[in-house]
Amino acid sequence: MNKQNQNDQSESQVIQHRRQKAKFLADNQVPLFPNTFRKDTDIFSVISARGDASAEDLEKDPGEYSVAGRIMALRSFGKVTFIHIQDHTERIQVFVQRDVLGQEHYQIFKKFDIGDIVGVKGGLFRTRTGELTIKADHIMLLSKSFRPLPEKYHGLKDVETRYRQRYVDLLVNPDAKRIFSARTRIVRFIREFLDQKGFMEVETPMMQAIPGGATARPFHTHHNALDMKLYLRIAPELYLKRLLVGGFEKVYEINRNFRNEGISTRHNPEFTMLEFYWAYVDFQELMAFTEEMFSSLAMHMFGQTRIIYQENTIDLTPPWTKLSFHESLEKIGGLAREDFQDPEKATRLVKNLGESVQTGEKLGKIQAKLFDILVEPKLVQPHFIYHYPTDISPLSRKNEQDPSITDRFELFITGREMANAFSELNDPMDQRERFEDQVLEKEAGDDEAHFMDEDYVRALEYGMPPAGGEGIGIDRLVMLFTDSPSIREVILFPLLRPEVSTG
Repeated sequence: MNKQNQNDQSESQVIQHRRQKAKFLADNQVPLFPNTFRKDTDIFSVISARGDASAEDLEKDPGEYSVAGRIMALRSFGKVTFIHIQDHTERIQVFVQRDVLGQEHYQIFKKFDIGDIVGVKGGLFRTRTGELTIKADHIMLLSKSFRPLPEKYHGLKDVETRYRQRYVDLLVNPDAKRIFSARTRIVRFIREFLDQKGFMEVETPMMQAIPGGATARPFHTHHNALDMKLYLRIAPELYLKRLLVGGFEKVYEINRNFRNEGISTRHNPEFTMLEFYWAYVDFQELMAFTEEMFSSLAMHMFGQTRIIYQENTIDLTPPWTKLSFHESLEKIGGLAREDFQDPEKATRLVKNLGESVQTGEKLGKIQAKLFDILVEPKLVQPHFIYHYPTDISPLSRKNEQDPSITDRFELFITGREMANAFSELNDPMDQRERFEDQVLEKEAGDDEAHFMDEDYVRALEYGMPPAGGEGIGIDRLVMLFTDSPSIREVILFPLLRPEVSTG
């Protein structure tokens, strides 16, 4: 019998034993899942208010508290038992005595298990070791746990089990709870930051007849009543820019996007983005705005603009390094300009690096592959890379001096893209031509090429003000600010393959 089967058999025996306890409780008219207990505080508040009180002070004024939580540890010594209970805020010790509860109630309590959720009423005292403890005058079962918690309270060791059973991971792994608490704080800060800058939060469709706003392969579904094919959005961009046409000048959305692409430590098919659009600014002003947002977030979270990510000190103090796309290929990628500007030489370079090039692939796409391999992994400190080729920027405004490049930047930190922004294209004729080029690429086999969107072109024909727009990956931002190496660490329920049955 292998180790996994032994573990499964052992767990099955524990579950069976707990079911027997549950039957005993039910036979003695003890509800297994009542909803009659009401707590009056949380554990953190108790510790905050009385954690510094001396044993003498607590003896004079033990107080009376009603708290609830899950049993995380249990040590029985015959007539007395110590348990630790944990709620969403903290953990505290509880002292349970037979002489206080009475013989009958204590025997009921003895059927409780680690993992059970209980309600406790009582005052405070300090044990001989000085630990703040609730002396239970009353304890009742609120929810029976039939499955055992992992033995090691520092967390599950199997990574996939942690992601698949996040509910257990959060119970026993303090780091997991810390990450998701931090995520909430980060998103709340971003909302407050944008609100204070005069932006309006909006909502746009998640099911779209035409997926747009990015070059990505979409998921699709079918609406039965309308008998029409719909796509899960790959980006909210084109709808947000329609709002600029409609007269709003500062809009943002913290949105869920869906892209039918690979899964990695940086990619999940379902992910969260911040996108904001701002009339009468350009991509240069968005660089300064992004520096302010990130550095302010660092101050909010850590009180400084230097943070640690995977043993590297990342300095978010503005200003950040700025390089054009082609400069980065030279200065960081180590390439000669004549090599990456020549289609044949650039193609040969890409193939020598182990990547493929499609017949007829545009130079800008080939250069982007060189960038991905030779430049991006080296951008550990914050770098703005700007003036991307027009070939790979179908929604960006062309540079007025050089139409082969666009007024666009991407922000890279820790060797990964964190933000994508540009001066928005608002010329409907230019936009139509870009869409038509994308349609040709899609017909040639590019599943990620942009669809034609006639209504969006029509919106531009009414006139969209000059504007700047930006998208920031919330998941990657949380990775950076929580020192998490994988995107799965910062998504509560990441997509996983179906669980294989061992039965």
